[in-house]
Amino acid sequence: MSIREDFENREKTFMSPYGCLSSNSLGRLREEEPCPIRTVFQRDRDRIIYSNAFRRLKHKTQVFLSPMGDHYRTRLTHTLEVAEIARTIARAMRLNEDLIEAIALGHDLGHTPFGHGGEVALKEIYSKSFSHNEQSIRVVDSLENNGKGLNLTREVRDGILKHSKGYGPMVCNDSKECALTVEGRILRVADIIGYLNHDFDDAIRSGVISSDQIPESCLRVIGKTHSQRANTMIRDIIDSSRVVDGELSILISDELFAAMTVLRKFLYEKVYRSPQVHKEFVKAKKILSDLYNYLLKNDQILKEKLADMEMLAIYDLEQSKERVVCDLIASMTDRYALKLYEEIFFPMPIV
Repeated sequence: MSIREDFENREKTFMSPYGCLSSNSLGRLREEEPCPIRTVFQRDRDRIIYSNAFRRLKHKTQVFLSPMGDHYRTRLTHTLEVAEIARTIARAMRLNEDLIEAIALGHDLGHTPFGHGGEVALKEIYSKSFSHNEQSIRVVDSLENNGKGLNLTREVRDGILKHSKGYGPMVCNDSKECALTVEGRILRVADIIGYLNHDFDDAIRSGVISSDQIPESCLRVIGKTHSQRANTMIRDIIDSSRVVDGELSILISDELFAAMTVLRKFLYEKVYRSPQVHKEFVKAKKILSDLYNYLLKNDQILKEKLADMEMLAIYDLEQSKERVVCDLIASMTDRYALKLYEEIFFPMPIV
């Protein structure tokens, strides 16, 4: 018996009947020989961590564009915090930690430079249907590994795709939009817990809001410190979730749900749509729009930049140049986009 098979057997002894056993995975897009050491979800996690797209998250905006302060979150630190929240919940509920960690680490791989401002820009200049969660699936299926993708399991891909619905419900209540696994459904809530908590911190740190502006009803229920808020939300989900009609439903208590709803609305109105943040997003949208139009018209530069990003293989695989340019721009980090914009559009002095 291999190490992997031994662990798969041990999963059956300690995991909840509602968790997704590694041995019951629905498989990959392309069949592969099993690893003798790692389960399928461990392999998915490792493939994501070693991918170019994962490394680029360290220079992608979470809320504040290219922050100079050392303590602001980036898309990478957001991802790591969400993974920790998700694992904590999964362990307490005896679910598959490897599966939920893989989904968490991959959920934002398709996020654009400049955060949601970049996503809005690509909706306007490329397609109204562009979304970062669908782009994350393109990354793991088609863009990584020289156009071959990472060949992840169906459960991880499904969890990545369905982790977000923008400003939609915090808990999925539409079977068509819910992840296949309980782990995937937890990740959706863990993502919201993550950004509600840390975006709150960063907004205060930046001076966009002050602590006395936060609705007192939220602080009273959720807590005043980062650790209090995280602990409150995580414990509530663990305690409130229950089996309904033979399935484990991920639930939030009415009191906490009301407080989280108020806090999310507050952050959207006072932080994400604040004049300070919005004016920087307007600049970011112009940068990406100009780059998009330039790259469409300049084939040689497009190929050079695809090669820079180790994505040149997709040039011949995709029929639509618009799709290729969109993929390239979505893959850029903030600093890469800024440097390229300066290189293309700023006059260079003669030495």
